[in-house]
Amino acid sequence: MALKQNLSFKLEQRLSPQQIQLMKLLEVPTMELEMRIKHEIEENPALEEGEEKDESELDEDEELNDDVETDEEDEFDISDYLDDDADYKTQVNNTSKDEDDKVIPLSGEKSFQERMVDQLQLLSFDETQTAIAATIIGNLDDSGYLNREIEAIVDDLAFSSNVIATEEEVEEILGMIQDLDPAGIGARSLQECLLLQINRKQDGDITKYTAKKILEEYFEEFTKKHYTKILKKLEIGDEDLKDAIEEIVKLNPKPGGSMKESSGNYQQIIPDFTIVENEGRLQVSINGRNAPELKVSRTYRNMLKAYSEGAKSTKADKEAFTFVKQKLDGAKWFIDAIKQRQNTLLLTMDAIMNYQKAYFLSGDETELRPMILKDIAEIVNLDISTISRVANSKHVQTGQGIFPLKYFFSESLSTDSGEEVSTRQVKKILSEAIEGEEKRKPLTDEKLATLLKDAGYNIARRTVAKYREQLNIPVARLRKEL
Repeated sequence: MALKQNLSFKLEQRLSPQQIQLMKLLEVPTMELEMRIKHEIEENPALEEGEEKDESELDEDEELNDDVETDEEDEFDISDYLDDDADYKTQVNNTSKDEDDKVIPLSGEKSFQERMVDQLQLLSFDETQTAIAATIIGNLDDSGYLNREIEAIVDDLAFSSNVIATEEEVEEILGMIQDLDPAGIGARSLQECLLLQINRKQDGDITKYTAKKILEEYFEEFTKKHYTKILKKLEIGDEDLKDAIEEIVKLNPKPGGSMKESSGNYQQIIPDFTIVENEGRLQVSINGRNAPELKVSRTYRNMLKAYSEGAKSTKADKEAFTFVKQKLDGAKWFIDAIKQRQNTLLLTMDAIMNYQKAYFLSGDETELRPMILKDIAEIVNLDISTISRVANSKHVQTGQGIFPLKYFFSESLSTDSGEEVSTRQVKKILSEAIEGEEKRKPLTDEKLATLLKDAGYNIARRTVAKYREQLNIPVARLRKEL
């Protein structure tokens, strides 16, 4: 087959670098925005942080009103780079000078692995035993479990640390580590973790003895809540079983996670928006405290002015002129992108606030209207993908607390009367019904579906099961209590 060449015209839609930059900035939450801006300032010397000086403080010779054309192929207006209108504040300070802006610092406590290494000093280990213990601790996950086989750890010691050890030696050291704090650390399964903890508690108490017996011999029945089988096999009464289960429930299934939580290493959530209610009127504001004021470098402007007025006879002069122009373009583009980001966020949040006005005024979750991305996109006349980027990883502070924006989006459901309601309203009814059920005989999905049908919501059992799973509520059998 012969090769042929032909000419054709076609239309293509391509995103400019500025549009790509704006889309990325829309996804950045307030906490990360400051870091993103500082990174851009480091990359582009023509972009500066700080307030722009008043016109009275500027030298008259720095202002230029005449248009100057360069010898470059692409003509440009140098006044675009020297006009003071290019500078503006990227944040609004709505607080008084006397307001105390408190910031919660992040804790720098040690991890549970580091604390366990400190405990090793209390044991009389030789060099080989210390290497084995350090390898075991290093393989513990965030919950404190050892999810690697002993054989694999022996191989790690041989290849990584040049330590030759047997599986029996590693097992012995693991047993010593399991005696360290917190109780249950170093377990290889949930059953072993709970047994390690109950063994430390056992002191002749019949309840703890029963709890240990359940964990050792009837753990599967316990996890599936087959209490009748346990009662029959252990030949005990309901109260004895209830006391033993309460003792087991007190145990910690994630001993490593408990130390991590106690260290206070929590990530602080800074809301991107704030909604306040004043005499029945709602007002939304955007958090701009993490967006420092930006301006285009006056030094670079003056450099561009000097290069444009002078003769660019050498190659170095032309390269310098191009470099300065590119940096100034980048600075202006970035400032424009930050400003457009703030405007887009505020426009979108205002639409969401007005759409869910009844909820923000009352705080009643049942007042939430069905709302999808398309609804807001049509109101603000933006693409659905843009609304999705705005809603992603953003939070709003309301009178009811701090919520992610995705919280307010839900699908619709029709009642018997034909009214459109939010699926969140149905989930709340489900949650309240399960919360108020008799724990000895929890409601099955079929009974929950009947309950909702009686309330006017014609929902199938499979839909009820889906909503229950979304609420992280287990099936009726696993909710059963004695």
